[in-house]
Amino acid sequence: MLITEIEQRLRNHQPRTIDTRLPEAAVLVPLVTNHQGYATDVILTRRASHLNKHSGEVAFPGGKREEDDRDLIHTALRESHEEIDLSPSSVDVLGSMGPVISRFGIKVIPIIGSVPEGLTLNANAEELDRIFTVPIDFFTDQENLQFDHWSMNDKNYSMPSYQYGEYLIWGLTAIMLVEFLNVGMNTKIPLDAPQFHVSHSYPLTRYKSETRQPKPTQRNKTASQ
Repeated sequence: MLITEIEQRLRNHQPRTIDTRLPEAAVLVPLVTNHQGYATDVILTRRASHLNKHSGEVAFPGGKREEDDRDLIHTALRESHEEIDLSPSSVDVLGSMGPVISRFGIKVIPIIGSVPEGLTLNANAEELDRIFTVPIDFFTDQENLQFDHWSMNDKNYSMPSYQYGEYLIWGLTAIMLVEFLNVGMNTKIPLDAPQFHVSHSYPLTRYKSETRQPKPTQRNKTASQ
C-alpha cells in the first residue's frame, strides 16, 4: 500500500484514550518505504538475553518517556536512535495509535513512522541482539496469523501472534502491530486483548480452548508482554 494512503487512514483515525496516571512509554513502528512510495517491510528488534525484562523478546524500538522529552513522539524517536541508530531526521512520522497497558503497568503509545529503504542500522548491544525486517505482506496474509488463548479475571481472550522464521512476534508487540494493520491498511484481523483495558494489571493464566477456528491456528502460552 502507498505510504500516503496509510498516512491518510491514520489521520482519519481517532485513537482511544485511557484516563490513567501510569508511567508513559512510546515505541516506533518503522515502515520501510521504497522509492515508489510503497510500504514494504516492518523493522523489528530482539531484546538482548541478558536483560532483566523482556529478554529475548521481539519488540519495536522504544522505551519510557524521560523528563526532557518534549512529547511521546520525541520519546519514540530518541529511543529508536539509541537502540538501532535510526536518525530522527530519517523518520517521517505518519501518526499514532491508541495506548495499550503493559503487564508492568506502563502506558505505551505506538508511533507510526516511514523510513526510506537502504538505511544502515546498528543494534545497541546493551539492549538488543538483533535488528530484522519482516515483509508487510507476511502480516497481512492471514495464513501466517495465529491466536493465543488467555484468561484473566475469569474472562477469556484471544490474542494474535506470528512465527517468522526464528522470531516469535507476540504479546504487546503483536497487538500493536495488528491494530496498526487494521487501521492503517484496512485489514480485518480480530483483536481481543486485555491490554486495551486499564484493569490490565494482573497476571494472565493460560487456559485450554475447547473450540478451534479453521484458521488462523491457535495455541496457548504461559506469559504475556
